[in-house]
Parts: sequence; C-alpha cells; structure tokens
Amino acid sequence: MARFTFRLPDIGEGIAEAEIVAWHVKVGDRVEEDQQVADMMTDKATVEMESPVSGTVVELAGEVGDMVPIGSGLMVVEVDGDVAEESDAAPVSEDVEAQIEAETPGVDEVTESAPEPVRPEPVEASIAASDAPAATGPSTSSSQTEVATPKSTVLASPAVRQRAKDLGVDLAQVKTDGDRVRHADLDAFLRYGSGQGYHAPHASQAREDVPVKVIGMRRRIAENMAAAKRTIPHFTYVDEIDVTALEEMRGDLNANRGSRPKLTMLPFVIVAICRTLPDFPMLNARYDDEAGVVTRHGRVHMGMATQTDAGLMVPVLRDAQDMNVWQLASEITRLAEAARTGKAKSEELSGSTITITSLGPLGGVATTPVINKPEVAIIGPNKIVERPVFRGDDIVRAKLMNLSISCDHRVVDGWDAASYVQALRKLLETPVLLFAD
Repeated sequence: MARFTFRLPDIGEGIAEAEIVAWHVKVGDRVEEDQQVADMMTDKATVEMESPVSGTVVELAGEVGDMVPIGSGLMVVEVDGDVAEESDAAPVSEDVEAQIEAETPGVDEVTESAPEPVRPEPVEASIAASDAPAATGPSTSSSQTEVATPKSTVLASPAVRQRAKDLGVDLAQVKTDGDRVRHADLDAFLRYGSGQGYHAPHASQAREDVPVKVIGMRRRIAENMAAAKRTIPHFTYVDEIDVTALEEMRGDLNANRGSRPKLTMLPFVIVAICRTLPDFPMLNARYDDEAGVVTRHGRVHMGMATQTDAGLMVPVLRDAQDMNVWQLASEITRLAEAARTGKAKSEELSGSTITITSLGPLGGVATTPVINKPEVAIIGPNKIVERPVFRGDDIVRAKLMNLSISCDHRVVDGWDAASYVQALRKLLETPVLLFAD
C-alpha cells in the first residue's frame, strides 16, 4: 500500500498557520477524492479542506483547536496499490503520484510494520447483536442472557419507548392491563409513580458539568475582546433621544417601499453617523498603539456587529457615506446573511473604521459596548420604549431610545463624545435633516 500525506496548502493572506475547527473524517474512514475532510480557520475566515486522493485515513494532524503550520501534514491517506485501477476515482495528478511514490515504504518496511489497529465495532452492530438470540458456546456468559431477557418481555411502541427514555422511566416498572405498555399506562405511572420511587425530571434537577473547549471563532472573539479591554481605556457616554418623529417617518417610508427592503432603525442611525463624522474626525479613526499613530479616515467603513451561530462577527459596510437608507438596508441584509451562513469574504470582514452594534428589540435600556480594536469608537443604539414626556405644559406619549458610545480615552475626550452624541441627537430628533443637503 502507498501512503500520501496531504499537506496544508497556502490559504493566502500571508498566514503562517491555521486552526482546526472541525474534522469530517476520522482514522479508519474511507475518503474519496474532493471529499471535504476538515474546516480550517484563518483570522475570521473558515476554509474547507478537500482530499486530493481517494483512500483510507491512517493519520490526522491533531485535534479540534490545534494549530497547523502551512505546509505541514494535515492528513495521511493510504492509497490503493495501483491508483490507476480505481474505476470510480478520477486520475491522480502527476505531483500527487510523485508524492505517493516517494512516500511508499520499501519491502522491508512493509513486512516490519505494525499490524493495523482493530477498529471498534459500530454501535449499530452492537445493538443488533444484543437483540439477536444469544449464541450457545463457552464464550457466552449466563449473566449476559439474564440481563437481556427482562428487556425483551416489555412490549411497547417505539414512540412510547422514546418517551420513557426521555423521562428516565424503566418500562418494566409500568403496569399495564394489556400485553403492551401504551401512552395511557405511562401517563398513569407518571401521575401515581412517585410512591414507587420515581421522580420526574424538573427544572431545578442537577446536571453534569460539561467542559466546552474554546476554539475557532469563539477563541478569536475571546482574544480580540481581551486585547481590547486590556489595552484600551474605555469610557461610555449614554444619552436619551426622542425618536417619535423618526419612527413616524420610518413607518411612512415602509408603507410605500414597494419592492425595496423594509427599513429598520439601523440605516437611519448610520446615515446620521456618516453626516456628523466630518465634524468629529477623531472618532472615525484607527489607533496603531505600537507606532503611536492615529489615522483619521476620510471614508466611513462601518463595521456592523452581527451575531451568528459561530459567535460575533463584524462585516463591513464599505463607503457607507455614499449610501442612502434603502441602499444601506439592502447591504445590511446581504452582509448579515453572508456572515450567518459563513459565506462572507475575507475582505468583507476587515477594514472597518468605526462600528455600530445593536440588539434590536432585544436591546436593553443602555449598553457599554467594547471597542473593535484598533478602532477608537463604537456606537450602540438601544431598545425603543414608549413613555410619557413633558412638552411644554402637556404630557404626551413619546418613543425614546438611549444611544451609547464607547470611546478610546487615549484618543477621544469625554467632551468630544458628548458633543458628537448631541449632533446625532439633533438629526435623529429632526429626521428631515437626514435628507437635507
């Protein structure tokens, strides 16, 4: 047999290593050419690795969470002796054939190699063996037969068995008037079974501790957040904004949107941010603390904190200052979907100059967001609530929203942050100004 070492290819971006975030095969599995075998993460992009050959997996580089250098072995595959005779496999490229030839052990090495490890019996096979009649012979113990016999005497449908399993009920303890246990019998046992030593599961029942390894996106988030809090002296400023008029305008626009996307509050806030940043250039900036240089950006590349199944990601709305509310709504939807499905490109996940973060209707009264390093500011609109407010001598119903901003105090002063939020407040409370030249 010939062995082929699949080495981690150069994934690009000038990276030196990648993290194993998922294996799709294990030692002993049969793989086909172009079959997905692993997911590798670089920065915030996940790349699928596909096997270049067909064969049997005999070695894997490491466990999930391990780092693998570019060019080192990721997987060793035992390829059939004559690759060309594989009718179902595509022809192996010349460079792969050369590597297989070079890595094929000599005759002496083959004869002295250790025997192949015995693979564990599949679970399905074990279950089938336990249901079959016990074989007679010296290898079959009487204790095994005794344990299996009571289980076979309890008759119940698969649904009843699954329900009993979920509840932790031994069907042998359930009394029945017929020849099999039915749902009604299980219900009766649940109602009156406490006297027989059965305790139904409840919300406060103790559960086992489950260790969860911090890997992949979760590890990157942890490292980035720790670096931001460790190196950036944060301060947060929060103010209340009356968005009653803005909500009325948003409702009118949505009622007449036609085929255009539905508008949330986010595009309006982004437009307000873009219109006010030219007067506050210290906020649309990135701070290289090693070089001691703050770069104030003329364009607004808006980072958009997005929650995904893998964790928090920050896709970027490039040149947000050139978009209107409808264009922003479309791009927000597209980028959020790309991030959640793992289809966001690397360039769509980097290069932001300022970030906005919002929990939407789930948002609280106020937030203290963590800055997306190396930026110097992050803005967080919070939940809109309806409350009575004084307007002159009258008490009226108003829709109010708190707006939070966290800043890097090495670059931004408290006066700057407060003045900026007041500028945002003026636009959001008089929304016609958002569309004025």
